[in-house]
Amino acid sequence: MPRIGLVFASGLHDFFNSGTWQVIRNLALLFVVIFWAATAYWVYKDARRRIEDPWLVVMATLLGAVVPFIGPLVYMLFRPPEYLQDVRERELEIKAMEERLARRDLHCPVCRAEVDPSFLVCPVCTTRLKQACSSCKAPLEALWQICPYCATPIEPTSTLELPPLPAPRRERRRASE
Repeated sequence: MPRIGLVFASGLHDFFNSGTWQVIRNLALLFVVIFWAATAYWVYKDARRRIEDPWLVVMATLLGAVVPFIGPLVYMLFRPPEYLQDVRERELEIKAMEERLARRDLHCPVCRAEVDPSFLVCPVCTTRLKQACSSCKAPLEALWQICPYCATPIEPTSTLELPPLPAPRRERRRASE
């Protein structure tokens, strides 16, 4: 038995002192260095996309480069959650939505044509959009009780009489029988 242990130990000794082991060790070290440089470069590129302040980008890059493998993990835990470009796009979308809401009723409810807030009637489909003041003829909002331009009380609009709805089909058949 001791001979097998000596043979194994001498085989290990010969392997670790051979040129093959040195090549394997050097290749492994080369891959570790390349991976370390790649993680440091990744931290730099990601920090540039997420952080606006150049000093913080430098500090994050140094963290990723000086503390190998742990620095990028720490950076990943504390980096901003969004890219700067995504933040800018979201802010532009919000601004555009706010502008659309500010001009909310600038389309005809019937034909969707663009109308001016001062229009009384849609110029495309002639749908009545607003009531005119009986005194100064200014356009009035539906809920106003008095004209803000001339202080004339607003008369309630007369309700339109709609024709009666047709009877359902079953009742029409029974009525015709």
